Amino acid sequence: MLPSVKGGAMNILYTSTYGSDDPTRAGFPFVFAKGAIEAGHRPTIFLAGEAPYLLQESIANAVHGVGWPPMAELWQSIVQEHIPVHV
Repeated sequence: MLPSVKGGAMNILYTSTYGSDDPTRAGFPFVFAKGAIEAGHRPTIFLAGEAPYLLQESIANAVHGVGWPPMAELWQSIVQEHIPVHV
């Protein structure tokens, strides 16, 4: 076990530059952050490049990656878990 993990949660930063042009990759930081919360860690998401466009409701409602919940649903869970998102 890594020394930074012993006895506590890790701070984890997930970054993405993917937007609606690649919906599956765009969902990675949101799905990974949800998993980190479930594992007891403290995730943060940083969006750059095309990814901040996912903040627009019309785009979030239209994006649905393969194997992931719809982007709007992922956003809702990120907000409910109070996961910080930086742009």
